[in-house]
Amino acid sequence: MNQPAPTQHQMYPCEGCGAQLQYQPGTTALQCPHCGFTKQIVFEQREVQEHSWSKAAGKRRRSREEVPPNLFVCTQCAAHTESDSWSDECQFCGAPLVVDQFNPDLVAPEAVAPFEVDQSTARGNLTEWINSRWFAPNALKKVNDSSSVKSTYLPHWTWDAKTKTKYRGERGIRYKVKDSDGNEKTETRWTPVQGTVRRDFDDVVVPASTHVAPKYMEKLEKEWNTKQVQPYHPQAIVGHHTQRYDVPPEAGYEGAKERMEKVIKKDIKHDIGGDRQRIKNYDVNYRNVTFKLLLLPIWILGYMFNGKQWQVLVNGQNGTVVGERPFSVWKIIFAVLAALIVLGGGFYVYHLLQ
Repeated sequence: MNQPAPTQHQMYPCEGCGAQLQYQPGTTALQCPHCGFTKQIVFEQREVQEHSWSKAAGKRRRSREEVPPNLFVCTQCAAHTESDSWSDECQFCGAPLVVDQFNPDLVAPEAVAPFEVDQSTARGNLTEWINSRWFAPNALKKVNDSSSVKSTYLPHWTWDAKTKTKYRGERGIRYKVKDSDGNEKTETRWTPVQGTVRRDFDDVVVPASTHVAPKYMEKLEKEWNTKQVQPYHPQAIVGHHTQRYDVPPEAGYEGAKERMEKVIKKDIKHDIGGDRQRIKNYDVNYRNVTFKLLLLPIWILGYMFNGKQWQVLVNGQNGTVVGERPFSVWKIIFAVLAALIVLGGGFYVYHLLQ
């Protein structure tokens, strides 16, 4: 693997005290964590660009393993920090680090969705989520108070495409018949059909990072508002961790087609009509395929409980919480016993009244 080369990075000193400014979630400004000085972020007044997949697909890029990590040289304390991220913090003085130039072998982010949910709100949503978990151990309620909630931008691919799909299938019509004993039953008459459906897709979201469990990312996919984004600006990620993608665009495109085909199959069944539908085969033609790399915000709470690592995520746009939590075996046992007692008491009263 290639050795990392020193990476230039952005620094944003506070005009009041000289400390490093950080992006303040829920605003469009940088803020000093020490003296409170703020500086507005001036986003570019341009449309977020989509890139042609037909032009990009033939470009040879090195794999993630071949691209070395960034080696930040902190201009505040001169320490070296090696990181597989686009923004991080100095491990010695805590100063924020943001890449100034992206590796040409990687796709650079085109847009960013700034945090609209601040840390205080994220903690509040986590507390509500934890308190609403039935059968969770009582000790779990202390986790949010003792654990750090970290802000992270996760990379996502978004895909646009025009599709035209030819299909062959069968339309089923139910009808009533009587058997030899005179009993009525329902049967289905199948008729061969074929046709064409069209569907235009806009911003099909595919996670570009494997650092968060897919089952959580799937729950968040429908939550993102990809229209509330800004052209990428390094100031929007300063002070927050930004993960470099490890899902290449080729794999992202395959993931997008899987998501599109789920919708296309529904379109085919609707087009077939009738009471039941069978799809024999179909052929999707993808045209005008475009894509971009988008940075989306989440708050991450990771904690250890009974020797196991658990993870909870808060959507940085709307505050939605997804994750997992342990179960209290004793609470479940007591709930089952209580239910049995209630049922037993109900049967006893019922027999008394007979």
